Amino acid sequence: MNAVVSLARPEIVTLKAYAHAAWLPSLTRLHANEVPWRPAGDTTTAGLNRYPEPQPEALIERLAALYGVPTSSVLATRGGDEAIDVLSRIYLRAGTDAILQCTPTFGMYQVAARIQGAGVVEIPLDHAQGWALDPERLLAAWQPNIKLVYLCSPNNPTANLLDVTAIEEICKTLDGKAIVVIDEAYIEWSRSSSLTRWLNRFSTLAILRTLSKAHALAGARIGALLAAPGLIELAKRVVPPYSLAQPAVEAALRALSPDELALGLARLEGLLAEREYLARGLAASPLVDRVWPSDANFLLIDCRDADHFMRNSMAGGLIVRDLRAHPSLPRSLRVSVGTRAQNDALLHCVGLT
Repeated sequence: MNAVVSLARPEIVTLKAYAHAAWLPSLTRLHANEVPWRPAGDTTTAGLNRYPEPQPEALIERLAALYGVPTSSVLATRGGDEAIDVLSRIYLRAGTDAILQCTPTFGMYQVAARIQGAGVVEIPLDHAQGWALDPERLLAAWQPNIKLVYLCSPNNPTANLLDVTAIEEICKTLDGKAIVVIDEAYIEWSRSSSLTRWLNRFSTLAILRTLSKAHALAGARIGALLAAPGLIELAKRVVPPYSLAQPAVEAALRALSPDELALGLARLEGLLAEREYLARGLAASPLVDRVWPSDANFLLIDCRDADHFMRNSMAGGLIVRDLRAHPSLPRSLRVSVGTRAQNDALLHCVGLT
């Protein structure tokens, strides 16, 4: 039994997946209890009166090509959140198992673990070293009941890319002992290569990707879990059979066409230039003490007066994310990079124009 299976909950290993209606699109569908007419306003190609294809073949092929992995290593999910939920349900036993996360980080890791009844172990990123990952401290904290280790890179909300040598040390040490989950939701903004190339090196590595950010499809909710085929097969037993809505699938296929991918790259470059423009502007604001370096499409800022910053931005019709509830971010806000007009409007609100 390989490690991705032996680490899983026994009941998931023996679970027989739900048998959905056969997908034979060349035949007239009289086997799935669907109605034979389309609803008003239906502009989809396949028809909203029909159940969508489970794990659509065309979408899986395009995601595999985009991320440079075999189709057998791809599970399409409702954003990265569903991938996190699926991993939690596969690997975490209530009252026994736990996750390890490096804080501050994306909140859904611990939410999914808590829903599953699992524990959460937190290792802080090194604030003094620019939110650096300390692999020795993480590995010293790991115990065999920690089944999922989350590394968000670039990290949300600190915006920094984690050191690849540190990640590699963790992957080497924990290979076969825990599922190391690298969340690359923001990797396109970092100008760095994805670590999908490591999937052949480490048997219990999983990588999260999404079309929500660089592909501008946050409302479509299309993400991907990339992992060894054995883990993907387990995940297919857990994920609902018709989880991907037909309009979202068709939107993703359009976004992944060659013309749209080329246009997306040009837009990404433009937003990276705006990121630098906004960072310079915010650094000059009398309300801002520090703008942290960013490898994402947002900026983490430490404020001299965060309440004043929030009030001014909202008075100008803009909203930024208040992070001060986290103990390591007592003066911090998170600012998404917008258009030049939006960025100028924010800078005007905080006293620069």
